[in-house]
Amino acid sequence: MTTVNLPHADALRWIDAQTDALREELIRLARQNSGSFNADGVRAVAARVAEWFAPLGGESRLIEVPDFVDTDDTGRRRNRPLGPVLSIRKRPDAPLRVFLGGHLDTVYGVNHPFQEVDQPEDDTLHGPGVADLKGGLLVAWLALSALERDPARERIGWEVLFNPDEEIGSQSSAPLLAEAARRNHFGLVFEPSFPDGMLAGARKGSGNFDIVVHGRAAHAGRNPEAGRNAIAAAAELAGALQSLNGRRAGVTVNVGYVHGGGALNVVPDLCVLKFNVRTRLAEDEAWLQAQLESSLARIRARDGFRVETFGGFTRPPKPVDERTARLNGMIDDAGRALGLQLTFRDTGGCCDGNNLAAAGLPNVDNLGVVGADIHSEHERMRIGSLPERGKLSALLLLRLAGGELTWQ
Repeated sequence: MTTVNLPHADALRWIDAQTDALREELIRLARQNSGSFNADGVRAVAARVAEWFAPLGGESRLIEVPDFVDTDDTGRRRNRPLGPVLSIRKRPDAPLRVFLGGHLDTVYGVNHPFQEVDQPEDDTLHGPGVADLKGGLLVAWLALSALERDPARERIGWEVLFNPDEEIGSQSSAPLLAEAARRNHFGLVFEPSFPDGMLAGARKGSGNFDIVVHGRAAHAGRNPEAGRNAIAAAAELAGALQSLNGRRAGVTVNVGYVHGGGALNVVPDLCVLKFNVRTRLAEDEAWLQAQLESSLARIRARDGFRVETFGGFTRPPKPVDERTARLNGMIDDAGRALGLQLTFRDTGGCCDGNNLAAAGLPNVDNLGVVGADIHSEHERMRIGSLPERGKLSALLLLRLAGGELTWQ
């Protein structure tokens, strides 16, 4: 990667020199389990990351968030405690204010078998959260550290927000994200890039829904006709939801969880079904809701059945508007200066970048490490992408601070 003849070459060389220390820190962070519902583990990661950011100055706070609310296997709503948000703000009155986001949680709970980190190749770390998103936390630190070493830093104010619940939809931290979006001019979010190093353009929206079907228990042999089979009704709903795939461009439905029943000689009176929806356009949400209500109405019209629904759409689609396209162009230009050939492509995945865009903040949302096989036991990242992606965001900030670029 080219750095020698670039403006800000000293700062970029400083970033390269941090690679070994960051590798060791990433191993430490990944070995600390921080599954979304491991509140203590998430808190430990927040505290450790706060130590790294402390020398940069700024007002640092751990902000408690409301419990996550979902449906348990008995059909009851439950509250699940979460770890805190790590918030750091510096120069909030600067002419240009930049948001830097990421998340502290992973998809790997405390009982998940994938807990350890190893280095199968010289340039590869394999472990839980090394790419999604603990490597990204360190990329954000690199970018801000380079900025704070520059004499022109006073022109940029920055706000870091690392939340504890991104992997479960950011239900509890969403208000904080929206508030931060209104305070800043643009955002950099450190989700992992695609395995080939490319970046996300437009993103689909997402919604999560819980359905609880109540039937009527009866003896499966003596009087099955008196029963109302909740599993059978839920299976009918699951089939109806699955059939929606392919009926509207860009809309996909995934029934991801079903729980019900017990003894085989009892007609089951309860079944819990959960599903995820991805949307391409804002109007897709109304279409999906209408299809869902039609399927629910058929079950509700039958004697002896009752159906409850919870959840909804939490992340609107993220289009590439004029401001986002401009930010993408600045990132692309910084990449070319560093010898990176970046392209942006649309994706069905979603993240907090969706929430920020919905609140009015243009953002690029996968500026973290180059990773692969996230959300699986094969998750890995390229070690060299720590300084590579740190320099990418740092160069953008340094150019803006130095007046080489302006943001209107």
